Amino acid sequence: MSKKTIGRTDIVDFPNLGLFNIDVKMDTGAYTSTIHCSKIIEENGSLRCIFNSSTHKNFGKTEIVFDTFWLTDVKSSNGFKENRYKIKSDVIFFGKIYKINLTLSTRHDMKFPVLIGRQFLKQKFIVDVDLLNVSFLKK
Repeated sequence: MSKKTIGRTDIVDFPNLGLFNIDVKMDTGAYTSTIHCSKIIEENGSLRCIFNSSTHKNFGKTEIVFDTFWLTDVKSSNGFKENRYKIKSDVIFFGKIYKINLTLSTRHDMKFPVLIGRQFLKQKFIVDVDLLNVSFLKK
């Protein structure tokens, strides 16, 4: 299977999260992928997540309940270890649906609501930092 080339940023869909035309940044320094989640409530064995943002376009007030989720340790770029919730979802690149693991984090103050890490990128994509929105432009 040959790898597709993508740029340092792209615009993708997360159909089962109800999120479309979402700005993402490839982060080859990060192992896991992360998505902005404004509110997380764990109750009765499920995880209620609200994907809402006034700073990130196309993040409306979407609320999703997950029955399957995990806690995982994530080391941030400043070296701090944080325990985060992780969910499985679908993401669409180049019109194709891929499975992706996403950790949940508040990213209001970040330019991109989603970072795509190495765990997802490996064996699928090569990142060319000179390119932007390659998957989106080839929809």
